[in-house]
Amino acid sequence: MMQSLVAPALPTIQHALHTSQATSTWVMTAYLLSASVFTPILGRVGDLVGKKRTMVAALAALTVGCLLAALAPSITVLIVARVVQGIGGALFPLSFGIIRDEFPARRVSPSISNLSAVIAAGGGVGIVAAGPIVGALDYRWLFWLPAAVVALTALIALRYVPESPHRGSGQVNWLGAVLLSGWLVALLLPVSQATSWGWGSLKVVGLLAAAVLLFTAWLLAEARSKSPLIDLRVMRLPAVWTTNTAALLFGAGMYAVWSFLPGFLQTPSAAGYGFGSSVTGAGLLMLPMLVAMFLAGVLSGRLEPSVGAKALLTTGAALGAASCAMFALWHGQQWQIAVAAGVFGLGIGLAFASMANLIVQNVPAAQTGAATGMNANIRTIGGSIGAALMTSLVTGTLQPSGVPYESGYTHGFTLLACLCLAAALAALLVPAGRRALVTRVTATAEREAPQPQTASR
Repeated sequence: MMQSLVAPALPTIQHALHTSQATSTWVMTAYLLSASVFTPILGRVGDLVGKKRTMVAALAALTVGCLLAALAPSITVLIVARVVQGIGGALFPLSFGIIRDEFPARRVSPSISNLSAVIAAGGGVGIVAAGPIVGALDYRWLFWLPAAVVALTALIALRYVPESPHRGSGQVNWLGAVLLSGWLVALLLPVSQATSWGWGSLKVVGLLAAAVLLFTAWLLAEARSKSPLIDLRVMRLPAVWTTNTAALLFGAGMYAVWSFLPGFLQTPSAAGYGFGSSVTGAGLLMLPMLVAMFLAGVLSGRLEPSVGAKALLTTGAALGAASCAMFALWHGQQWQIAVAAGVFGLGIGLAFASMANLIVQNVPAAQTGAATGMNANIRTIGGSIGAALMTSLVTGTLQPSGVPYESGYTHGFTLLACLCLAAALAALLVPAGRRALVTRVTATAEREAPQPQTASR
């Protein structure tokens, strides 16, 4: 919710804090960059020092970030608050790791599917809820309400979530953490800002070049480290890299739809398309997506033992491709949008749950947090790329009124359909017989590392 809740309210925030559109977009970019940095790092910290302890710390940071944002007197303070909120991105890998540690094997896949459904639905809830909250109250309540919920959640987690019985060995590779942060920021920043800076600008080209150099340095540092932040042997497992490839491509389609479908619906019908919906009305048209993604996520946990996570990921990505094709070809009536949104929600629900299950099933227990955190990061990177490509197509040519041409959206949704289809093809490459590979990696790691400590409950 915290990632998507502010997106529909950006024009309101821009007006209230007397800033420019370019500056207000940093309210989204700051969270994106922060979450990308903290998610894999804190996932690894949780593997080493305890997932519950790290989870409560992340919830506390998220609460502080929400309070700071609610009280922010200027856009600068709000952007800083969003950086603090980004620490909460680490909750995803920590939660997956706790489920793997605490639940019997037969309940792990259904529980991860349920949690994935909640995570996916949270993004939809943010888009749907933003309009009514801002309309009835004020944009600051987009942060007051979550602050209360997160603070209560932190107390519940402190009281009821058990501490991890398993620990990873070694220590945090801080050089790897710095280099990881560096290449993620150097990659995501120009991709997210390229449409305003210009793809050929010195800033974009320079940062992309820096991202390549920092990524290379990070690979070398991780390969030489005795306690790597992310074990590259695990990332090279066929089931892991194929799942991450599908995550990159599907993330591009998913985040771009979330970002641009509301704008399409709010376009005045005088432009030749769109419905002139309000923020609230656009959210209601996307409500079928929210309901479908939650139901599909829950259902996938029941289907996974019989059909397999690979088949669910392939189906989810294929449904995403079909939905984007529907957006491109049939968008003249509101019911068509609602149906296509529902199909897309089914795809998100199946894909989210199956990606998480494939990663958890195929990495050693001590690498669960870092590996699932990296998978979430790769989805985010894909989302940034997809949103940037969609922006270029939609805003590349504008009508005299300043509204995009319908063809921009049509071409954009067609591109997203192709990306989701490529994700389905990547999912087909996920191999069978994966557990033997991860067993060998685990055995090798146990021989090379000292015995992990066991936490007392």
